[in-house]
Amino acid sequence: MNFEKIKDTMIKFLEEEANKIGIKNVIVGISGGLDCAIVAVLAQEVFKDGMHGVLMPSHYSSDSSINDAKELCDKFNISYEIISIEPMVKAYEQSMGNDKLRIGNFSARMRMAVLYDLSSKYNGIVIGTGNKSEILLGYGTLYGDTACAINPIGQMYKSDEFDFARFLGITEAMISKPPSADLWEGQSDEAELGYSYKTMDDVLKELVDNHKSKDELSNQVDT
Repeated sequence: MNFEKIKDTMIKFLEEEANKIGIKNVIVGISGGLDCAIVAVLAQEVFKDGMHGVLMPSHYSSDSSINDAKELCDKFNISYEIISIEPMVKAYEQSMGNDKLRIGNFSARMRMAVLYDLSSKYNGIVIGTGNKSEILLGYGTLYGDTACAINPIGQMYKSDEFDFARFLGITEAMISKPPSADLWEGQSDEAELGYSYKTMDDVLKELVDNHKSKDELSNQVDT
């Protein structure tokens, strides 16, 4: 893949959309995961001091996620603030019992509420961090991580992000760890979905990009 061309395309997209809207400030939630790392690095290159990173840990967040996010921001000179969503989640958590999915979705929505509040403070827009794999699979939280004004990585498959992240110089700790939204302790994207992103993306690329039918894919497997 021509990562230089891909980067240039994403940079141009961010510049053009910002000019259309007439804004100079953007807000990106930085969780310590790969999706937001890529978006944050691209946004920093475009918006410079207008790029506002936000770390939003909860009592379920792992120390490694917070440390990885800080390390990324330090490496790329990304300005960031830390706003804990722990008080927000705990205020409502009792009513959810031990339902991890409800707690996870609620946490994602609280994070997005914070980002949109800050977009008002900074007179900016929230930039999305959802990749093409998640979008096609419907793997996201409505009014949570799926909410945004623009999304520069919406056409990039998750399995292609790893090499692209290396091209951008993103820290190896973020690239090598298992994909997770970090919504509860031990949460794993691939465990929830039931397959690796590589396996899912191979199928999605055939269905979406190559316009293969399910029957054609089944015949390929059979042969």
